Amino acid sequence: MNKKKDVYRVGITGSYGGLNLGDEAILQSIIEQLRASLPVEITVFSRNPEDTLRRHKVEHALPVRNLAWNEITPEIKKLNLLIFGGGGILFDAEAKTFLREVVIAQEVGVPVMIYAIGTGPLHDPLIQKQVRICFNKAAAITVRERSAAKILEDIGVKQKIYLTSDPAFLLKAEYLPDGTHSHEMLDGNRCLVGMSIREPGAAAPDINEEYYHSLLANAADFMIDRFEANVVFFPMELKTQDIQLSHSVISRMMWAQHASVIIGEYTSGQLLTMVGRLTFAIGMRLHFLIFAALQNVPFIALPYASKVSGLLSTLGIQMPPLHLVNAGRLISYIDTSWDKRHLLQRHIEHAVPEFQRCARETNSIAVQLLKEGRFETSLVAI
Repeated sequence: MNKKKDVYRVGITGSYGGLNLGDEAILQSIIEQLRASLPVEITVFSRNPEDTLRRHKVEHALPVRNLAWNEITPEIKKLNLLIFGGGGILFDAEAKTFLREVVIAQEVGVPVMIYAIGTGPLHDPLIQKQVRICFNKAAAITVRERSAAKILEDIGVKQKIYLTSDPAFLLKAEYLPDGTHSHEMLDGNRCLVGMSIREPGAAAPDINEEYYHSLLANAADFMIDRFEANVVFFPMELKTQDIQLSHSVISRMMWAQHASVIIGEYTSGQLLTMVGRLTFAIGMRLHFLIFAALQNVPFIALPYASKVSGLLSTLGIQMPPLHLVNAGRLISYIDTSWDKRHLLQRHIEHAVPEFQRCARETNSIAVQLLKEGRFETSLVAI
């Protein structure tokens, strides 16, 4: 094994360095759990190595999308374990790109752990074949939703698949600079409702942007009028698109003067702290909802994808998929959920510790693979 002075060399590959605070919360939690368990030297295969090094203080970050096969291979050969994940990184449009490091690792004999991933859509037969080959050679497979396990089984993955939870459930709230609450309009006498949206794209190909912008604008106006609230939009992408989409929704609102968008650049942990100021939340992005759960903020979701539906299902929260929700139905659901928000809080408070236990158990599998080359787990095999 490529181990030096009992320091284990771990590579982590996924959707990192893209400045999505949900993905960065995943990476932060994986790193913190590993460092708390073992002496590790971590290499992150990143789309923005400079940001990854600054944000996560890892030993190495490589510009994965800019390096050729023969440039990446020597770096992977140094590893004791390659972690693939977490997050929803396995879908038709980008699975081949994300799997490249897995293919290389398996060719050079480095064990691979599939770490709390989401899957789908996976309809392309060639992509299905590549996933099947790679996953059937994996040292361990963990997924964060039952639907992900079903997809993998349907395409022919024969290895045991263990159900876990998103690593971001282990994220800790972080200190905010003085004046942040005032700067981001998180103070004042009105209650705060947080909202989160996302763009259409390869991972969410069926979103009708015009439709859901109007839907959310109506919902925001209702909450401002009905609950005497201020509505704050939380961009999870640090690029401009989430901010632009939030302003697009606000432009459709009647009570736009009571709506604002988080504008500063924050860590995932700092955004988690800000979510803790909310009275209620409504969102599309999975990790905004996870942040709400961690802060015991009652929420409802607009489930545009199976990963959001999977979270709601595990929490026992009912909500129809986005394409079946109209303005009247959403407003009625918001009104009912608001009235039951304290019951929702108790429900979330009861559920979160099990998510956190499962996330720690995923780390335990990685630690056992590094130390012993095998593992035992209390996670459920599906």
